[in-house]
Amino acid sequence: MKRNSVALFTSLYLLSCIVIQQKIAEADQPVPASIKIIKDCSDCPEMVIVPAGSFEMGSDAHDDEKPVHKIFIAKPFAIGKTEITQEQWKAVMGNNPSYFQNCGGNCPVEQVSWLDTKEFIQKLNTKTGKQYRLPSEAEWEYVCRAGTGQEYCGNNNIDNVAWYGAYANPKGNSKKATNPVATKQANSWGLFDMSGNVWEWVEDNFHDNYLDNDDNKNLAPTDGSAWKGDDEMRVIRGGSWNTDAQNVRSTGRAGDVPKVRNYDYGFRLVRSIP
Repeated sequence: MKRNSVALFTSLYLLSCIVIQQKIAEADQPVPASIKIIKDCSDCPEMVIVPAGSFEMGSDAHDDEKPVHKIFIAKPFAIGKTEITQEQWKAVMGNNPSYFQNCGGNCPVEQVSWLDTKEFIQKLNTKTGKQYRLPSEAEWEYVCRAGTGQEYCGNNNIDNVAWYGAYANPKGNSKKATNPVATKQANSWGLFDMSGNVWEWVEDNFHDNYLDNDDNKNLAPTDGSAWKGDDEMRVIRGGSWNTDAQNVRSTGRAGDVPKVRNYDYGFRLVRSIP
């Protein structure tokens, strides 16, 4: 009986230590007490204000996601609640380049290049007087993870948060087209479709991994800023309606040249908070 009591006490003590360690780790990732939304004009994107904080970026699962490294986000910023929609694009640009126009105005705009996003941003900034931009790759993964270590952006169950896999084997849940935004579950910071629907352009030049040089020195910025470089390609994140589950993971990454337009390439915006 005495031995059982000692064993029980030891087990409870170890469990309490684990809980404390988890709470310390979670404290590094503040979750907003309430989700705050800003919108600068009637047809501007809704933006979610996310907190400053830090996180472990990357994964040991794939070479292009190594090494895992700490990122520190010093200031809050706002990011699009959804990907830019066809309706939002048309309001600024006066046209709709999307292949899947029949999907409707609430579907993500696609067939836009990285260069096209820059033109959109310039016009939106002129219209609103604000400073919109593409997120950095680190900012994108930070808000995708939203203070968690979940495999996808908002859940460990891919079907809860992502449209994906139209041409994958095994097949995913998407039709062979884009889907209306915000029809899957949001992550804990109120952001939709960060996994799947369309790939999202970010600001960074593409690098093969987070070291990407011969002397094995970590060159990736640790302050959340965009990583510039000599490679012409730009990073895309999040996977899309036609990619397999691996590509829609929170750490999955790819790249393409900035002039390429594809029917599963879109984007969401960031705005600085004064």
